[in-house]
Amino acid sequence: MHLSALSTLVPFIAAIGSANAWFRLPCTDPVVQERIDPIVQPGVISQHVHTVHGAKNFGRSATYDTLRASSCTSCLVKEDLSAYWTPTLYFKDPNTGQFEKVPNGGLLIYYQNRGTADKINGGPGLKAFPPGLKMVTGNPAWRSKKTATPVGSQAELRTRAGFWVCLRYNVGQPDYEGTGFPTTDCEAGLNARLHMPACWDGKNLDSPNHQDHVAYLSSMDNGSCPSTHPVALMKLFYEVTWDVTYFKSRWVGKPWPFVYSNSDPTGYGWHGDFFNGWATDVLQRAIDNCNSTPDQLNGIIQACKEFTLQTVDQAKSCKKTTEVTPAENVNGPIPKLPGCNPLQYGPGDATLYPTSNCPI
Repeated sequence: MHLSALSTLVPFIAAIGSANAWFRLPCTDPVVQERIDPIVQPGVISQHVHTVHGAKNFGRSATYDTLRASSCTSCLVKEDLSAYWTPTLYFKDPNTGQFEKVPNGGLLIYYQNRGTADKINGGPGLKAFPPGLKMVTGNPAWRSKKTATPVGSQAELRTRAGFWVCLRYNVGQPDYEGTGFPTTDCEAGLNARLHMPACWDGKNLDSPNHQDHVAYLSSMDNGSCPSTHPVALMKLFYEVTWDVTYFKSRWVGKPWPFVYSNSDPTGYGWHGDFFNGWATDVLQRAIDNCNSTPDQLNGIIQACKEFTLQTVDQAKSCKKTTEVTPAENVNGPIPKLPGCNPLQYGPGDATLYPTSNCPI
């Protein structure tokens, strides 16, 4: 039985801690898994496979308006027609060398009121995402730890945005966390996590490197916005729980066999994207009003009456047909990762090859 975003929710609450006026948004099964990325590679087939959650109209040429025209979303709040995506995790069979997609329990997104701008901390209050805002975190080319000592610069904060927790509570073993990849089986799931920037320059919905228009809070999970990015936003925190123990009988006792779709056997290239498709007024009312009852203060999304919720089954039924033609086998078993993604072990940054100039 595979993990689900709802069934694996409870163990993560204590790890995140409490916050003011926040909510947990479960996204169920992916709406699609394909080589499309409308932020980094708009208009074309992208370099590697992504696991995509959210609006059905996700596509290579997606805009705020096309996302808002979606007929459904794979997440539970109907007013949220955003798109959220990460690379896909694959199992490389140590005996055959074949790749197989790893099942996951959906995406759990923490919408967090953090930082000195929050009203509870004496600030002016947080703002809803502007229509069409695009953000990325992490870097698909990284193959090693970038900084040994936290210094608090934006470049350094970005290197700390991604990490994982190896969940083992169901077999009486302690959970442990780190960066890169773990070395043991994670019997209750590999919980891969990402912090998103929470500060905006107030002008640009994107930037050439998809980074400069937004910034991280000064302490990543809390703190203040830099003066260059004065607009404080809700902070997004992603969790994807990969069911790595599904393959346990085929690898335990051998080296870690899992890789990300961006040619990454190290785990340091874990990254994520966000394309805002919210009904802005609804999200702003939730920020302003869902911050008083005990359930609201505990992040229970059903307690925020600003939202229209759908059932898990309704969310799971939201699917998009892939735009990649001819359709690729992204599930496996397959002899190589989709696109041009020969495994690159680092420690230097990887070369992200286009399919038109592939060395293999």
